[in-house]
This record gives sequence, C-alpha cells and structure tokens, in this order.
Amino acid sequence: MTTSRPDLGFLFAHPAHLIAFGFGTGLAPRAPGTVGTLLGLPLFWAIVSVAPDRPNQIILLIAAFLLGIWACARAGRALGVPDHGGIVWDEIVAFALVLVFTPPAWAWVAIAFALFRLFDILKPWPIRLADRRLKNGFGVMFDDMLAALYAIAALKGLQWLV
Repeated sequence: MTTSRPDLGFLFAHPAHLIAFGFGTGLAPRAPGTVGTLLGLPLFWAIVSVAPDRPNQIILLIAAFLLGIWACARAGRALGVPDHGGIVWDEIVAFALVLVFTPPAWAWVAIAFALFRLFDILKPWPIRLADRRLKNGFGVMFDDMLAALYAIAALKGLQWLV
C-alpha cells in the first residue's frame, strides 16, 4: 500500500500503523506532530502509574522507543515515505521522556511542551544531521530523542535560573 494521504483504513490495516500514527492523532489535518506530542502526557501518566521510580520509567520508555522503531519503519514502508508527517509515535515517546525530567506543575509541563516542539521543529545540530541521514525506523525515533535531550537541558537550565 503506497499512499501519501493515509486515512482510517490505513490506520487500522496493521497495528504498527495505529501505533506509528499515535492512535489516530497523526491523521490531524494540521500540525500532526504537535497534536501527537500531546499524547506524550497520557503515556507519561501511564508509565508513572506502573513505575513510580525514574529508572523504571526510563526502561519503559526504552521499550516504547524500540516499539517505535518497528512501528515507524513498518508504517513508513507502507506509505513509501520513511518519515511521513503523520508518523507521530516518535514525538509521543520523546515528549514522555521530557516529562520524566519535568517538575510536576502545569506551568512546567507547558514550558516542557514548548521547548520540545521548538527543538523538534528547528532541529539544531546534530538533530538536523540525524534527521537527514537516518531515515529508517531508528532514524525517525532518534532525531526526536535528540530534541528531547535539548528540551531537557533547556528545562534544567530554566529551573536553575528560577
């Protein structure tokens, strides 16, 4: 199946498509990456409910990352576009990682969201390099993890300032 305009049929054709497209958020007509990123919050809450300590949260996020490598690669192959804009599992998992290091207050969550989207969109070095060179499932997931690391560093810098 090769299509540049996925729909509900594509979404439900394979479990990997459903995961890669963030359970449908990737079908948003505008800013699917931003819409998908919002699912990082319920993913984070689910992870915290099962694993209240940070090391186990990170282990679960590694599992979600590995799941994403498979799902994003499968969906990208089916679409004929390795990093289709509707593939948002990478944003979901990366933002959940940022939340692991975010203070538990809505203002900090909003700042974390803005920082992550900023770095994901601007793609400063080496994010842009990874985005250009790595186009398989790993590449789709990896550049967003780099954006998450930038967001975490900026968030920690802001916390230090205040």
